[in-house]
Amino acid sequence: MTRTAALKRARAYFDQGQFQSDLADLVAYRTESQSRSEMARKESARYLNVAIGPRLAAMGFSFEIIENPDANGGPLLIGERRESDDQITVLTYGHGDTVLAQEVMWREGLAPWTLVDEGDRLYGRGTADNKSQHLINIAAVEAVLATRGRLGFNLRIVIEMSEEVGSIGLAQVFARYKERLAADVLIASDGPRLQPGVPTMFMGSRGATTFDLLVQTHDGAHHSGNWGGLLADPAMILAHALASITDRRGQIKVPEWRPDSLTVGVRAALRDLPVTDRDGPAVKPDWGEEGLTPAERVFGWNSFAVLAQVCGTPEAPVNAISGWARATCQLRYVVGTDPADIVPALRRHLDAHGFEDVQILEHARGFFSATRLDPDHPWAAFVANSIRETSGGALHILPNLAGSLPNDSFTDILEVPTIWVPHSYRGCAQHAPDEHVLKSVCCDALQVMAGVFWDLGADGADLPKK
Repeated sequence: MTRTAALKRARAYFDQGQFQSDLADLVAYRTESQSRSEMARKESARYLNVAIGPRLAAMGFSFEIIENPDANGGPLLIGERRESDDQITVLTYGHGDTVLAQEVMWREGLAPWTLVDEGDRLYGRGTADNKSQHLINIAAVEAVLATRGRLGFNLRIVIEMSEEVGSIGLAQVFARYKERLAADVLIASDGPRLQPGVPTMFMGSRGATTFDLLVQTHDGAHHSGNWGGLLADPAMILAHALASITDRRGQIKVPEWRPDSLTVGVRAALRDLPVTDRDGPAVKPDWGEEGLTPAERVFGWNSFAVLAQVCGTPEAPVNAISGWARATCQLRYVVGTDPADIVPALRRHLDAHGFEDVQILEHARGFFSATRLDPDHPWAAFVANSIRETSGGALHILPNLAGSLPNDSFTDILEVPTIWVPHSYRGCAQHAPDEHVLKSVCCDALQVMAGVFWDLGADGADLPKK
């Protein structure tokens, strides 16, 4: 009954092929929350009732499937294994829904709902985001239980089926079941490692706000020869409006969008962290905020992006001046940016630069707010020490993820410190064709998480309780 034995059991689960078999079963569920189809709704419910619930019950969990309070969202599972009122309570989380399958875009020999093994890669929709990640954590808990006979702490779990559509309904469920979900810490997994061979830990995420900029100058489209020089060109106006938001290297020019939270402590935490690997695109050294390191730009600062831009009919242009132009834009932002003032600040900025006619259309589906936990927090230090013991000292620590996830529901509603230990890597093609996870990372992650869960039962009693 030792930590080493628990790690060996987790490793055996992988080496004997059970992890791959279990992941293949999970991938086969067509849980496309973005499709909003009846089949996807049924698959989401089946995923929780058939794939997840019985496995938790076998570990001594009680669980309930909660209907989403929003008709556009999928169901959620809330489970609990309670051992003692005197022990700490840990909350964990995952999501079983995926983005659209994009079947026709996968390369020959691959299919989104069938796990395909090639070299170090396991291909399939949801392998990286997020089915393998919560499978790893559940299997690590199983390894600790089988070794010790108990966890040594109370464990609560949430599996949702709407994360890929903005975690619709999650906040309402958390508010309703706040007492039932009370915990001393969240330890969960999503997102990528900075480098495949080194574990990563982060304690929050950047927020994101998405909106359209629309310019409408006249009805219809009119001959560019007869009307050129007489009609305002909406694409030109939109291009200049966009150019006022950043300079030519992408430095943000909206004053309220420039955060004040890149402190000495955060900069120290980000120092020397890698932002590229062999599978990612080359980073442009002179893009983004001047005077910041690449890690500070992506993890400690805000970034503005034009996600799509259109005027007229690009696939079949005609000699006419269109009456409209539209761009879909996004601000990724860190703690220190007021989310309620993002769009109003942009409105003030555009008006001050003479773009009163540029409309801002906010997207109905919101994104997650920015969150961050101090890397020196006792819970962060505990998990970091556990990972380092398993990894031999290697660990990358981020104050927050560059991407976005529903961490704000945990920090703002449940009011728990949050620790995320991701089990994917940045070249995994999540949200794209040919999504995959690395077998080597999964094997390593099983042992890392078995170590974390073992240490929680052995030493967690001394950590802060709510």
